[in-house]
Amino acid sequence: MTEIDLTCQALMSACDDAGIAVTDVDGFAFYRGGVDAGLLAQTLGIREITFCASLSGAGGGSAGSLGLAVAAIQSGMATVVACPMAFQQIGTRFGAAYARDGVGGGPLYNHASPEDDYLRPADLVAPAQMFGLIAQRHMHKYGTTREAFAEVAITFRDNARKTPGSLMTKPMTRADYFNARMISDPICLFDCCVESEGAGVVLVTSLERARDLKKTPVELLASVHGGEGDWGQGIMWLNMPDEIFSSSGHRGIAKRMYESAGIKPADVDVAMIYDHFAPMVLLQLEDYGFCAIGESNDFVLDGNIRMDGAIPVNPNGGQLSNGYLIGFSLVTEAVRQVRGEGANQVAGAEVALVTGGPAALPVSGSLLRAVR
Repeated sequence: MTEIDLTCQALMSACDDAGIAVTDVDGFAFYRGGVDAGLLAQTLGIREITFCASLSGAGGGSAGSLGLAVAAIQSGMATVVACPMAFQQIGTRFGAAYARDGVGGGPLYNHASPEDDYLRPADLVAPAQMFGLIAQRHMHKYGTTREAFAEVAITFRDNARKTPGSLMTKPMTRADYFNARMISDPICLFDCCVESEGAGVVLVTSLERARDLKKTPVELLASVHGGEGDWGQGIMWLNMPDEIFSSSGHRGIAKRMYESAGIKPADVDVAMIYDHFAPMVLLQLEDYGFCAIGESNDFVLDGNIRMDGAIPVNPNGGQLSNGYLIGFSLVTEAVRQVRGEGANQVAGAEVALVTGGPAALPVSGSLLRAVR
């Protein structure tokens, strides 16, 4: 199947789930470029597109595309906006950059650039090598340990085993984790997201219309994207000030998101946290206020991200074990969780956080709540 095939299949499924016709869709909100909107319209028989926009960057915008859709609805530019993501990693040029050991056997890009010339002499050609430096800095500053990374990987594997369709379902022990080959110290094989392909779509419309559709509507309390300029290109830069270097680059958008929604971290029942690499889950827990800066190691080791913990994280297994769609499988799982439809459901979940990135700006975060 091509990416357009996957997208059309997911979009038709989303429309069936909502109880609306595919031809009612009149807007698209993408991130990472997305498939061609005109080809989607031609293929599906959509009569007219009145809104089409895309966030720059890559996985950092996965949660932020929802905000683009809301802007279109609230401004009257569209009535039903589809937020699609289709991804084919294996066998593609993009996938080739991640081919060996799941994290990269070749350069991220095929072209040279002045920025790239600072990275290659240090052998920084794959994401694990770059995020490994951020993880090392956090370990140096705060005493963070690989035991906490193992807790993330093992917890998400346990969650994936309870979620149909997960790619990684073999039980993982601590011995399995620590015996896995090192990819780029301190990141080992099981700290890395899986290779996969697939698609997902979220439909956004007005609350008035959503109340008349088939499924329980989900309200977007807030959706924020952007980030501090000092974070900038993220791992493609690595010259951030020390305070930002040892973070996930999300602190500014987290603050704006909570202020916009009028809630606090303690009000969040389940968190879908972008987990391309296990150490970055810890840094996002800090940036989103679930624990203090520098205290995520103990917070995780105390069991707080497990299904019965203070803030269950990635109950579907996340990108480490369920599947990697550059963040969008986390978005769709957030919707399921607040609807009460998760295969591995967090009891009583009403408010869900979903994050995009860490990556080059923009990064993003959204808060969702079911409308009862």
